[in-house]
Amino acid sequence: MPDNDELTDGARFQSEVAAPVHVSKLKGAGALDWGMQSRLARVFRPATNRTVMLAIDHGYFQGPTTGLERVDLSIVPLLPYADALMTTRGMVRSTIPPTCGAPIVLRASGGPSVLKELSNEQIAVAMDDALRLDAAAVAVQVFIGGEFETQSIRNMTQLVDEGQRAGVPVLAVTAVGRELTRDARYLRLAVRICAELGAHVVKTYYCADGFDTVTASCPVPVVMAGGRKLPELDALTMAYRAIEGGAAGVDMGRNVFQSDHPDAMIRAIRAVVHESVKPEHAYDEFVRPAVQGH
Repeated sequence: MPDNDELTDGARFQSEVAAPVHVSKLKGAGALDWGMQSRLARVFRPATNRTVMLAIDHGYFQGPTTGLERVDLSIVPLLPYADALMTTRGMVRSTIPPTCGAPIVLRASGGPSVLKELSNEQIAVAMDDALRLDAAAVAVQVFIGGEFETQSIRNMTQLVDEGQRAGVPVLAVTAVGRELTRDARYLRLAVRICAELGAHVVKTYYCADGFDTVTASCPVPVVMAGGRKLPELDALTMAYRAIEGGAAGVDMGRNVFQSDHPDAMIRAIRAVVHESVKPEHAYDEFVRPAVQGH
């Protein structure tokens, strides 16, 4: 039955109170659909609009990487400290507990191994399978300057089209070939192309000179790739400088799971990214006690 008129009258409407406007403050996300913004808010902590991703997708092209021989033993215990986990659908279904709570950034491109030309990737995951896995985003490699540059860009734009229909963000991962230089000029080129063609987030490498111009020239969030294993304090310093230079977070793998103290290391990274703790202080608070107590 309909309500009586007296129950739908007057003060209940609070007409003097304006309705709040809920718009994502994440860079470039304000005009995205609700589902897209919701997924991005799972990856990027809304309080800081930053993220600490844990990258463990290395096996999709190089097999059992050092530190990832047993993901169930080395990685699953770290998941409470990660804002998101970048991994493959095979690892999700076989090893990652559905109850872990970590949003999944799903590797969606692949093909060649380390024995072949790496830029010759294809789309390796259908968007409906990403949805079945409740992925918060999908990731695709983009090889700017690589032999199969156009093909890799086409992989990305196809996933962007499918992601727009499904409400799933696309993370473009800018890959740097062996013959290319990781300088600001190249990184600006790579991240801008990805963003212009629809990527919602771009992952790229840090450069010591001009990294702030890389992030400033990109209209969507830039997440720093961790790259090769560094001494712990050096890795924390790189993360700190990237955040200071405008990065919206880090996606670190080897600098976590190849550390002698991965639990302490990822907690230190969280402090640097979300609390802007100086790298020396983060090291002293988290890593040094682990080293001394080992």
